[in-house]
Amino acid sequence: MLYSTVPAHEKRRLFRERLASGELLRFPGAFNPLSARLIERKGFEGVYISGAVLSADLGLPDIGLTTLTEVAARGQQIARMTDLPAIIDADTGFGEPMNVARTIQTLEDAGLAGTHIEDQINPKRCGHLDGKAVVDEDTAIKRIRAAADARRDPNFLIMARTDIRAVEGMDAATRRAKALVDAGADAIFPEAMRTLDEFAAIRAAVDVPILANMTEFGKSELFSVDQLQSVGVNIVIWPVSLLRIAMGAASRALDTLIDDGHLTSKLGEMQHRADLYDLIDYEHYNHFDQDVFNFQIDAPGR
Repeated sequence: MLYSTVPAHEKRRLFRERLASGELLRFPGAFNPLSARLIERKGFEGVYISGAVLSADLGLPDIGLTTLTEVAARGQQIARMTDLPAIIDADTGFGEPMNVARTIQTLEDAGLAGTHIEDQINPKRCGHLDGKAVVDEDTAIKRIRAAADARRDPNFLIMARTDIRAVEGMDAATRRAKALVDAGADAIFPEAMRTLDEFAAIRAAVDVPILANMTEFGKSELFSVDQLQSVGVNIVIWPVSLLRIAMGAASRALDTLIDDGHLTSKLGEMQHRADLYDLIDYEHYNHFDQDVFNFQIDAPGR
């Protein structure tokens, strides 16, 4: 009912405990608050909030057009809907190191469990596109150092994302990862790794958790959870998958509506009203008003 009753600082503490355990944590990407609740109900360990999804939700490309205010507001809406920890994409930190510092404290206030800051130039682009450019090591270090210095809750996860592998190769990626850990990064997000051996090389280079991005239609093969765990990956994200699936289904439904004039053939693919109301926890709003949920809905299949 309403929002999570687990305080943000407790979500962060529990997340850090699980991350330290060595188990692989699965973080599907939520595209709205209700999908975060669904992710929790299905038994996943966390929720990821993608900058690409936040941009697409506004009808914008993923090139750094969103603002800190927009990202923090949507992040708060999603994070408060679930007891799970939520990690959010903060792109390049929304400015210079002092802006990065403000970004961290704003995201803390929004109830997020952590964020990642990348080393692309601004305007940035999707990490799995060609033509990326990265900042020099000194600039990347200053961003992460500012983030680590600014946080007030020591359990708020500062993750450094590096896109340098696509620009300068794997040797540069391992060097950059080490430098970012030395600057204060709690975890490393090596973007656009092509093989399991490349993930293993990052694992061997640093002693902090590493994240694998299993986005579709990108540079990486879509490795399984077991494959990634075998090379020491600690967190796996599927950042845009649920949005892609939902938008694909919506497009096909609209085609059916054009062709048939009704959606009867699509009923079996829809979330039933009973399931939607159950996910929203409609019935428990009667705690406030006994007239809110005073009707009966047949469950699917009846």
